[in-house]
Amino acid sequence: MTLVQLRCLVAIADAGLNITLAAEHVHATQPGLSKQLKQLEDELGFKLFVRKGKSLDAVTQAGRQVLERARVILAEAANIRAIAANLRNEAQGELRIATTHTQARFALPASIAALNLAYPQVSVHLQPGQDADVLAQLEAGRVDMAVISTAGAPPAMGIALPAYRWHRVVLAPTTHALARRGLPPTLAELAREPLISYDSSVKPESSLRRAFEAAGLEPQIAMTAGDADLIKTYVRAGMGIGVLAEMAMLPADADLQVLPADHLFPQCTTWIVLRREAVVREFVLDFIGQFAPHLDRWDLVRALTGDTAPERPQTPHWRERQVALPDAA
Repeated sequence: MTLVQLRCLVAIADAGLNITLAAEHVHATQPGLSKQLKQLEDELGFKLFVRKGKSLDAVTQAGRQVLERARVILAEAANIRAIAANLRNEAQGELRIATTHTQARFALPASIAALNLAYPQVSVHLQPGQDADVLAQLEAGRVDMAVISTAGAPPAMGIALPAYRWHRVVLAPTTHALARRGLPPTLAELAREPLISYDSSVKPESSLRRAFEAAGLEPQIAMTAGDADLIKTYVRAGMGIGVLAEMAMLPADADLQVLPADHLFPQCTTWIVLRREAVVREFVLDFIGQFAPHLDRWDLVRALTGDTAPERPQTPHWRERQVALPDAA
């Protein structure tokens, strides 16, 4: 078997068994990819996929076992290439980041721009998605890092590095009674309003929903969206009161009234998450240093090589970060 065949196998699985889409992902033709799959199955002596007509319908039990090992082999091959590139001091490559829309839109641009300035031959590929999808992409090896937020413990998988802390804010049209009063709202007041928040707010484990439940209240979620700009758009349209991350507020949003909610909802932390087994390129370390400058580079290197647990220094709040890095928004 060859790495090409294993790469084709994984591409098919990641494309939802869509041969055409998988061929695009590996820059091959559909007949060429099908040929690689047939050669691999012939060598192994069993089918990796259940067929329905000319289409692939499911992964066989044997195929699932092969897929699991194929991902490990491809990850190790990538590690060897990363080691070689680091030893050659190569300043080119790609950085694939899975993250949420809020991080991609409001938190990451300054750090990505700094990376581009320092490493113009490094291409960055952002893959925004829902919270649940972000870590899945990292675990499957489709991206190099995940940038994701939690309201409690760090993500369980990989090496989680704290980038910054943040709170939610409440957003209202300037003509709304809460905005005219200008005082921090209570949970009881918000419970009487139609709310617009992130898609995750409808999930039972949502920290927003748990905050209301702890007070014996039921939030009226009128609308959800994965994009903070959409939340702001529908607040402007009069659909309800917004509850969103404070990073999403920009000077251009001066037509809306921002009310503090630190006292209502738990603090969140944004994490940089790396796979434990991955060899990290030098430009990735530089990117992390720019995005989370409070992290010590050598502590990070030792943590990535398994020599020690990652240090957890005092993580700055978004507001402190904005003072230190005024162009980060």
